[in-house]
Amino acid sequence: MTLLVLGIAIWIGAHLLKRLAPDLRASMGEKRGRGIIALALFASLALMIIGFRGAPQIDLWYPPAVFTPINNLLMLLAVFLFAVSESKGALRAKIKHPQLYAVKTWAVAHLLVNGDLASVLLFGGMLFWAVVSVILINRSGDFVPKEAGPAKRDIITVLATLVAYAVIVAIHSWLGYSPFA
Repeated sequence: MTLLVLGIAIWIGAHLLKRLAPDLRASMGEKRGRGIIALALFASLALMIIGFRGAPQIDLWYPPAVFTPINNLLMLLAVFLFAVSESKGALRAKIKHPQLYAVKTWAVAHLLVNGDLASVLLFGGMLFWAVVSVILINRSGDFVPKEAGPAKRDIITVLATLVAYAVIVAIHSWLGYSPFA
């Protein structure tokens, strides 16, 4: 569990460094700073994966089966929101912080169907980070919405969402976590 918590802490710290300690981040320099942050994020992901996979099963609650289809719909929405952030369509100008909303949706979806301590730490930690990030970005006034593209490009976003969702379902199934069970 220690590795999981350490990974979450490094993830949050690396992402929030620019907003909470701008002088420290600036002192690293642009190129060197990006490299350091990228290494920290890679290390945090590795720690979270290893920590999560090695965590003992400590059940806090037992999610009802009715949450499974809700989780699947929320996950489809999360993948769509993430795709919107990189799309060239009209929706990208209408949704503020689509990647962070995707993380929030992903975290809530997983909290609905996982009642063990490791899941609560992982998905709760990611939800906490995304909420804090949105608050800090909104308070800073730094947000600049992307320009809207043609609405027909949103069709590509929907198709990419469906393909990505199918891949995510396949990977979860391969890892032994059936999204539909």
